[in-house]
Order: sequence, then C-alpha cells, then structure tokens
Amino acid sequence: MISLVKGQNTQLDSGLSEVMVGLGWDPRVDDPSVPFDLDACAFMLNSSKKVRSDADFVFYNQKESTCGSVKHQGDNLTGEGDGDDEQILVDLSKVPADVERIEFTATIHKGDERRQNFGMVDNAFIRLVDLKTNEEIARFDLTEDACVDRSMLFGELYRRDGAWKFKAIGQRIAGDLGDVARGFGVNV
Repeated sequence: MISLVKGQNTQLDSGLSEVMVGLGWDPRVDDPSVPFDLDACAFMLNSSKKVRSDADFVFYNQKESTCGSVKHQGDNLTGEGDGDDEQILVDLSKVPADVERIEFTATIHKGDERRQNFGMVDNAFIRLVDLKTNEEIARFDLTEDACVDRSMLFGELYRRDGAWKFKAIGQRIAGDLGDVARGFGVNV
C-alpha cells in the first residue's frame, strides 16, 4: 500500500481492472442532535474536464453510470463507524475511451443550512482497493483543517499514455453539491 501526500500520484498495475474507491470521515459535532451527512460523488470527465452528459455524474440519487463502469454503493447519512463511510466501485475496463478522468468529491448535505463545514470533520481519507485481491493499493489522509468550505475534491483516477493513475488532491471547493456539479458541467 502506498501512502500518498497531497498532489502525489501513483500508476496502477496494467492488469488492474476493478477497484473500490473508499471515502471516510468522522464528524466533529458539538450538537449530536443535528445530522452531519457527507455525500461522496464521482464525475466522469472528458478532455475538457467536463461531464459528457448528466449521466456521467454518479451520486446517491444516480447510483450507476449508463455504461456501468462506475457504481455508488449507497449513502451513509451519519459518518459513524470505522472504515469507509461511502464506496464507489469502478470497472476501469468499462470506462469509455473519451472519459479521461474520474473525480471523487465529498459535499456536506445541507451544510449551509446547518452551518457545517469541513473544519468540523476529522480523519477524512480516500483509498483505492483492488477488488480481486481486496488489497489497499493507495491511501491519502486529508489534513485540511479549519476549512470553511462545504465541498472537497478528495482525489481522482486518470489516464495518462494509456495507463490509469490515482492522484491525491485534497482541494477545497466553494459551494454545495449543486455548485460542484455545475462546475463539472452537470445541468442541475
């Protein structure tokens, strides 16, 4: 397993076809009666870094891409428990040739309304697991602290010279899920 730092990438084995992208976090909440819900999303992007259509946006309300290469495994409404809070499966062999990258984000559901932001989140991470061997290939522990934004780009899978790579990003994004989706070209 490779532990990545922000901005670092790793090339994936050419024989690797099916991976699980796990995202996790622990809410640091003062008032447990107020729900704290983060949502993982995947955006399948072309060379213009935009979705080809709205079908390339995979999230809790659209759990599978039309090509079947990206599948969201369900919405965790609390972030409680150990390990991955949400998982997205990717079959690299089925990703259409004109999709150059898949961006993985997390947004805080109703973050503005509930006055919640990533400064209230601990232990955020993204990891990549080989589904055939169940071995963790790479992991990135986000260290952003006191971030007042409600959305974050955790990492990405991308193609370079015919090979897939995984990159740790950890970039803050202004706005909520709708703003993030519009930024990638989704009609919201």
